[in-house]
Amino acid sequence: MPGTPRKKASIAGPRRKKALPKTSAAELDRMQAVIVTSLEDDKAEDVVAIDLAGRASFADRMVIATGLADRQISAMATHLNEQLVKAGFKKTRMEGAGGTDWVLIDAGDIIVHLFKPESRTLYALEKMWGAELDEAVTEAEPEPEA
Repeated sequence: MPGTPRKKASIAGPRRKKALPKTSAAELDRMQAVIVTSLEDDKAEDVVAIDLAGRASFADRMVIATGLADRQISAMATHLNEQLVKAGFKKTRMEGAGGTDWVLIDAGDIIVHLFKPESRTLYALEKMWGAELDEAVTEAEPEPEA
């Protein structure tokens, strides 16, 4: 096959990454407990956990919580990262920790959203990912005619 090594690599496409081992349900429960405890210790309001298994490819669970001020949300995110590392989980990635209405924390198999009340209402992630939506869709489907 003619061409430079770079062209050959380009034609071959991206290398496939090895699949990461699936996190056990017990480890997910333990991670979720660390997350919820940390948020509750930092006075987060309306902490909700949503099971995403089989519904999303980016995570198995989602935790949503509300903080009243930018500073509280930033402190909750920093403290949560420290608690996860202390519990033996890998370091998390954060977006928006510099003082916004919404901080996203990617802890691997669990995604954490920290919102100010107005932003939480605006984005309505509980409605988007909650079980109520699945029930409403199945109820709204027309019955087959006989």
